[in-house]
Amino acid sequence: MRKTDHKTLAVWAIDCVERVMPYFEKEHSEDHRPRTAIETLQAWIDTEMFKMADIRRSALASHAAAREVGEDNAARSAARAAGQAAATAHVPIHSMGAANYALQAIYRATDSSDADAAVAKERNWQYQHLLRLGIN
Repeated sequence: MRKTDHKTLAVWAIDCVERVMPYFEKEHSEDHRPRTAIETLQAWIDTEMFKMADIRRSALASHAAAREVGEDNAARSAARAAGQAAATAHVPIHSMGAANYALQAIYRATDSSDADAAVAKERNWQYQHLLRLGIN
């Protein structure tokens, strides 16, 4: 995979996660671990400085925040999405995990009668956004 494609997937992962971060941050405003995971990935995009220890630490911390949410809800899925996004710096396919957890957050945040339509709409946005970013 070319570096530009890898970075494009990282940008896409962040963009997907940012759309669901309010689900976590509204309920857990004192817990900055998922936000830190996103910032760690953004720092890699901006500087190309790859420190596996930092990537791993921030991704795992975001997943720990998700576990601490307890119940399986939108906040937990958003924190998982952020953890997957951070891991994209190491392995590009983690961007798909970030997008999928973002979809899961939307599903869990939406009334059950509208959830499938909300997920389909978000999946379409994700796909169109990736095309706009120009994955090669």
